[in-house]
Amino acid sequence: MAEYIESLQRLAEEFGRLEGVGKKTAMRMAFSVLELEQEDAEAFASAILEARRRIHLCPVCQNLTDRDICPICADPDRDHGLICVVTDARAVMAMEKVREFRGVYHVLHGLISPINGVTPEQLKIRELLARVESGEVQEIIVATNPTVEGEATAMYLSRLLRPLGVRVTRLAYGVPVGADLEYADEVTLFRALEGRRDV
Repeated sequence: MAEYIESLQRLAEEFGRLEGVGKKTAMRMAFSVLELEQEDAEAFASAILEARRRIHLCPVCQNLTDRDICPICADPDRDHGLICVVTDARAVMAMEKVREFRGVYHVLHGLISPINGVTPEQLKIRELLARVESGEVQEIIVATNPTVEGEATAMYLSRLLRPLGVRVTRLAYGVPVGADLEYADEVTLFRALEGRRDV
């Protein structure tokens, strides 16, 4: 039936463009939107447009923010000499749940992956080097996922950063190999932070 309703099909196709959403889930989401009251549907559409319009990258750490500088970078109580390098904004949210890390972050927006055509130039590595060259940074914790791409990125960063006189550490393997940080629980992340090691 759905394939005969062009606007429903288009809505499902748009949901299907989201990461991790398959065809069946996309169609369920489309039907859910149709069940919303008109004002709720308008609020939903408005929230998408507002988020897209207002959210941008923090010029310091490259995390997502709707302010000039993200709240973490703007916090004078954070240790700006300790930077935790993560793959994406979801990993920042996961690390913040631990409530033990008092440093700041740097978001790469991906991992080096020659197979997928992702080179170091496509990541936010230049911005990280600029922060280190400012002289305030003492330690970089590389908190990329323990996957082939995550390890390759960690090794690349270590080779770049060591000559700059900064300590480079890696999260301990409290985080299982092949796992994503965003799905790790607080205790696992806390142990991984505590057991970090030099790279």
